[in-house]
Amino acid sequence: MIVLAAHGTRDPRGARVIEQLADRVRAAAPVPVRVAYADVRQPDVTTVLDSVRGCQAVVVPAFLASGYHVRTDIPAQIAASRHRHAVVAEPFGPAPELIGVLRDRLEQAGYRAGDAVVLAAAGSSDPGALAEVRFAADTLGALLGVSVQVGYAATARPAIADVVARARGRRVAVASWLLAPGLFQRRVADAGADVVADPLGVHPDVVGLVLARYRRARRQFTLTGDAPG
Repeated sequence: MIVLAAHGTRDPRGARVIEQLADRVRAAAPVPVRVAYADVRQPDVTTVLDSVRGCQAVVVPAFLASGYHVRTDIPAQIAASRHRHAVVAEPFGPAPELIGVLRDRLEQAGYRAGDAVVLAAAGSSDPGALAEVRFAADTLGALLGVSVQVGYAATARPAIADVVARARGRRVAVASWLLAPGLFQRRVADAGADVVADPLGVHPDVVGLVLARYRRARRQFTLTGDAPG
């Protein structure tokens, strides 16, 4: 079983995207999939794992950087459950597959060669998570052949609106380093850019990444003799 662990949002559109992603994963492989949230929404990871105690589970953190929720919240919720055969996969992070999705979303939104490009991320107080965002921006820049600046919707600096304002003088296109709609995407949309891409959302390469993370975790634990199902 896959437990797809997302951040959580009060925006029903964001929850729908996560459920749609889970549906696509189910359709792509004969694996049961349940959705859980690290924050804001229910059910949390503990609740989902307690409901499937008879089934071995791989928790796949659908997070684009390894911040507090990945390092602390999700492991704590797994530990708090009564499930004894759950393992946690690697988070998404700046996976190469997702950089291609960023480009696709930018182009769908109307990006043109010559636009200034800004990568908008949620933000974190964790330096390692911010380094992962910077890596994603540099990798996107290499793919597009441009320099990509980074702006944040919360927590970290510089703020996305400030980065967009400094890039003025030509069209500004913002790539969204977010998984689903919600408060942070609204802040990105309000930052004043000419082009604002949608979040990564339900894309074939995101579906493929969920399955790749699941299969890698399953292989690792097969080698130890404690394979999740």
